[in-house]
Amino acid sequence: MSKKAGPKPEAFIDRIHAGDAIAELKKLPEESVDLVFADPPYNLQLDKDLLRPNNTQVDGVHHDWDKFKDFAAYDEFSRAWLGACRRLLKPNGALWVIGSYHNIFRVGTHLQDLGYWILNDVVWRKTNPMPNFRGTRFTNAHETLIWASKDPQSRYTFNYESMKALNDDLQMRSDWFIPICGGPERLKNDDGKKAHPTQKPEALLNRVLLASTKPGDVVLDPFFGTGTTGAVAKKLGRHWIGIERDPDYLKVAQDRIDGVAPLDAESLKTVTPKRAQPRVPFGTLVELGILEPGATLYDARQKISADVRADGTIASSGNQGSIHKLGAQLQGAQACNGWTFWHYKDRGKLKPIDELRVEARQQLGLQ
Repeated sequence: MSKKAGPKPEAFIDRIHAGDAIAELKKLPEESVDLVFADPPYNLQLDKDLLRPNNTQVDGVHHDWDKFKDFAAYDEFSRAWLGACRRLLKPNGALWVIGSYHNIFRVGTHLQDLGYWILNDVVWRKTNPMPNFRGTRFTNAHETLIWASKDPQSRYTFNYESMKALNDDLQMRSDWFIPICGGPERLKNDDGKKAHPTQKPEALLNRVLLASTKPGDVVLDPFFGTGTTGAVAKKLGRHWIGIERDPDYLKVAQDRIDGVAPLDAESLKTVTPKRAQPRVPFGTLVELGILEPGATLYDARQKISADVRADGTIASSGNQGSIHKLGAQLQGAQACNGWTFWHYKDRGKLKPIDELRVEARQQLGLQ
């Protein structure tokens, strides 16, 4: 018996689904999403207006969508939408959820209880946070994001090299300095007020999507708001799905996304991870004449040296072996990455032999 065909992808991607998040999530096909970015209600529990020292009112979150009867009601809501999203994630999919101290710890518990595997928590440090007007607490200058894969076996996407390049060739840390949404990016309604009280900056979504998706991936946002996720996804060549029940937010989001022009394919190219590049054995460098037999290799301090042999091995002090085994032996180490340990001389300067693999791939037509 043939398996019943599900809806075609174009029927649900690159569009906003109007309605309650949990109800709409149930309508989407199983294992159809690569990434979820969720900015759920924080359950702020605000019971009175917040005033500035000059007695003007802060435009805070007083909307019904952020109000829950009690913690039990919020927990039930959190488990429902997290469970529905997990059904939609592909086996190697992942989820990001953002929150504050009001809710993120409860959400993290439900993530683990439902089988998600937490990869990182990321602290978004706001460079321009709202001050604590009453002077009764520390200024709340950050929010927390949890990044989790669908389960411990998921081979989730992480564009490590791109994140490192974005951070001036240093490993990207889990504390991100990004300003809150403001200026022209902050969407306003006809009255000149904020179109949405918790609009997230595009810079935050840009980093999330560049880090954990590939062009063509499908990104779901079940609490779409004014469409930041969709706007950034479209710009970066990702497909998107939004769910929003408020007609005013929905209209703002659709108008916003309609005005976004996707980047061209060349601009979307990211650094190819080394583990994903075609394998080139050291012996191939010798066969192609990139390194000649008899050439001398050195460690970075030129305290150890070895000569290249015609069969792709190297020799030093009567010992012979691969660049990895001999490198480890000469150091008295258990293992050695010969590609980064051994260097060759180019016009008097030492360079890692790993750089020569680029030339080999070019000659072999592997790039």
